[in-house]
Amino acid sequence: MTNGPVRERHYKHHIVDRESHQHQMAPSIFLPDRDQLGSALAISILALLLPLFLSYVLLRKRWKHEISARQLPPGPWRLPIVGNLHQLGAVPHRSFFLLSQKHGPLMFLKLGQLPTCVVSSAKLAREIMKTHDATFANRPEFAAANVLCYGCQDVGFQAYTEAWRRMRKIFVGHFTGPKRAQSFKSVREEEVELMVDAISRSAGAPVNLSHLVHALINNITCMMGFGKKYNVGGYGAQKGRLHDILETTRHLIGGFSLGDFFPSIKWVNWLTGLEFRLRKNFHELDHIFDEVLRNHVDPSRRSHEQDFVDSLLEAQKDESEDVPVTTNSIKALLLDVLLGGTDTSTSAIVWAMTELMRNPQVMKRVQDELRLKMKGKDKVDENDLEQLEYLKLVVKETFRVHPPAPLLIPRVSSKEWVVDGYVIPAKTTIIINAWTIGRDPNSWKNPEEFQPERFINNPIDYKGHDFEYIPFGSGRRICPGIHLGVIVVEFVLANLLYSFNWNLPGGLTANDIDMSESPGLTVHKTSDLVLVAHPYIP
Repeated sequence: MTNGPVRERHYKHHIVDRESHQHQMAPSIFLPDRDQLGSALAISILALLLPLFLSYVLLRKRWKHEISARQLPPGPWRLPIVGNLHQLGAVPHRSFFLLSQKHGPLMFLKLGQLPTCVVSSAKLAREIMKTHDATFANRPEFAAANVLCYGCQDVGFQAYTEAWRRMRKIFVGHFTGPKRAQSFKSVREEEVELMVDAISRSAGAPVNLSHLVHALINNITCMMGFGKKYNVGGYGAQKGRLHDILETTRHLIGGFSLGDFFPSIKWVNWLTGLEFRLRKNFHELDHIFDEVLRNHVDPSRRSHEQDFVDSLLEAQKDESEDVPVTTNSIKALLLDVLLGGTDTSTSAIVWAMTELMRNPQVMKRVQDELRLKMKGKDKVDENDLEQLEYLKLVVKETFRVHPPAPLLIPRVSSKEWVVDGYVIPAKTTIIINAWTIGRDPNSWKNPEEFQPERFINNPIDYKGHDFEYIPFGSGRRICPGIHLGVIVVEFVLANLLYSFNWNLPGGLTANDIDMSESPGLTVHKTSDLVLVAHPYIP
């Protein structure tokens, strides 16, 4: 009982304190000062305007999308997420050809997340590669090129920058240009003679011409570029280690990368194992390039004719240029030498021999020309090529029917541009289908037939000025190795056709020849070309 009043007083005191506390707090809630009123008003205005702003943004985006959709080039219906990826077959240039037959020569596709335009006519190729060349001179990003080409420091995949211009100038001036090509004439003649001797020793037996030609071109390229051959297997049946490494490189660069089509999930390349394969191949190539560079800076190295690596090392010492030549950029150019110098020439020679075996009347005519104009010589020299007019027509027709890179290395638009009345959005990948353009019936009569005669008295050439015939591209991004590549193809073909008569093995006929194509940046025959050689005695 004595504690009751105390508890009561304490309870009342608690009530008084609470009420006092509420009374003290009340003004801040119900009677705001000027700063608090301003903040509350700002919040209210933002709350009112934010939905309006978001509605405007969404409506404007939808409006722009609808306007752009009406102005974009026509194209096939696409699926959610994958877009038109499901419409690409094993050989993309043929898939694009079939789609362009329905949707036109300027066609818009969505390959995964990538907006893509496919160009399939000479007129539009001229607009892209000449009229608006600077706008479309850049390259899209490729996972394989980024890893294997040292962050795209090569000539083929590097962005259109001052660094690219210098690298291209060095590449042409010290490796593929006319003066440099002439300086290695003896190397080419010696290697071709070695290959002819190897074929002669196998006379009457089937020879794998695909392997032999690859070994030959690889040896020529390595001797010109590195001053040394890396084909351990020689011209026998065994392939060298470098051959296997380059085969893997070719498949990786020209292969499918999910991360390229879905840049927002590039990490998927780790899940698919592609990143691991790229890095493994990169280290194999890098080991070879390190060995090449060590050999060239070795003070005990014997005197020799200057090769491409020597020229690159000299350029690296030149500090007067704004763009330095780094060790990695040298290695990236060496990869261009190996792939560009070996892959495209090998493909062209094998396809030419394949078409000649399928067209015996063309084979007879080119061999008759060779054997008449050589007048009993033991072999064909490079100096003889100028008088072999029909052989040159065969090579030109081969490039038309089988362009080494049917889909020229893709470009990307640096800004939004209008082509043929259609909007090409910025950062759109541009694919030029040289294969389709070379078979356009509006430019070529009987385009599916192999007819070298179509180039008789025909001024159209492959040097990038005639857009109905662009096997090497055109404009700033034209292939820098045209001159050297054509010399090699003509010279090798001339000796193969002059030195031997050729037959198919095992009673096969021309109709039995497999013409299927393997996918990749450079398109080869899926199956090797195996023939029987019979030496020609002048």
